[in-house]
Amino acid sequence: MFYEISKRVIDILAALILIILFLPIWLIVPILIKLESRGTVFYSPERVGRYGLPFKMLKFRSMKMFEINGQEVHAVEFWKYNRELFEKYKTAGWKLTLEEDPRITRLGKILRQTSIDEFPQVFNILKGDMSLIGPRAYVKPEIDDAVKRYGQKITPLIKESLMAKPGLTGPWQVSGRNVIPWDQRVALDADYAHRRSLVYDFYIALKTPLAMISKW
Repeated sequence: MFYEISKRVIDILAALILIILFLPIWLIVPILIKLESRGTVFYSPERVGRYGLPFKMLKFRSMKMFEINGQEVHAVEFWKYNRELFEKYKTAGWKLTLEEDPRITRLGKILRQTSIDEFPQVFNILKGDMSLIGPRAYVKPEIDDAVKRYGQKITPLIKESLMAKPGLTGPWQVSGRNVIPWDQRVALDADYAHRRSLVYDFYIALKTPLAMISKW
């Protein structure tokens, strides 16, 4: 009980501080997004939250809008028309490098490398869908695919990781991010959820700034 209450108080305070501290980002990034490409400033994909419950995650849009059959759609629809690339995406552990992903805008590459695209999730934190520190917020299809690829041995790790709220940052972000295979990522998340440690949260928070600039 102490852990849950303390973590929630820290989440609310941290989210409010981040909103104020990064005020220039809230003003500049939306302008840059609109100047570079058509589409909305924000993107809200569905993610799997605590206990497996779905929620809408808020992000700065880092992908292009595509015109398909006369309709402007977000880049997630691109997979329906490029199955070969989608299979490569799945096989690589539901990830592509920024250089090989044709959906990402030039600004989007910078936003992703610095994790600035994730900043709007502070509002998910205030709402209670997410935490400042926690497991990665997974997409339902990648969880289903992981069970098929790794077998039932992966299921306990997935269930354990879903016992905690997804985080703005977390163990996988500060441990190598996309270079870590999917099964190792969920193992890190499961270990995090099992620990329930404010000390570990503090350790991850301290490592996050370096992880954000590690590719620059």
